[in-house]
Amino acid sequence: MENLHAYWRMEYIEAPREKSGENLFTALPALGDDAQALILHRSSLSYLVLNRFPYNAGHLLAVPFRNVGDLSELDAAGRANLMDEIIFGKEVLRAALKPDAFNIGFNLGTAAGGSIVHLHAHIVPRWSGDTNFMPVIGKTRVLPQSLEAMYQRLRSVADSLKTPA
Repeated sequence: MENLHAYWRMEYIEAPREKSGENLFTALPALGDDAQALILHRSSLSYLVLNRFPYNAGHLLAVPFRNVGDLSELDAAGRANLMDEIIFGKEVLRAALKPDAFNIGFNLGTAAGGSIVHLHAHIVPRWSGDTNFMPVIGKTRVLPQSLEAMYQRLRSVADSLKTPA
């Protein structure tokens, strides 16, 4: 029998769940260290962060600074800024990783898979043939690069691109 290792998964399994009054997405920007928080870019009303528990290599989250649970709770400026951040994240991923496609979406509410009730968009790069037997049969994802190396790769591209306001 062959053993498969997904060491990063235990960090997710053992991670403390959101305590009353605490929110990961408001705590990350307050850390004061964007590299530690894996924040790639900040705009006036939202930010891009590398997902610590990605569906695929380079999986980003676009997150408003305001703690809201639904798109309808953002004003027009907040919605426009979040969309600009999503588009910028897609441009960063396209330039850095050259994916064939993207999955972009929101999980609105816990029943939809929203484990953290703070509005955020997933930006997942996809490549032709990237779905294989590992996630389906082995319940394991194979990520070809560490989060820290991926952060450095994406950050250098993000810094070189024209950023949204």
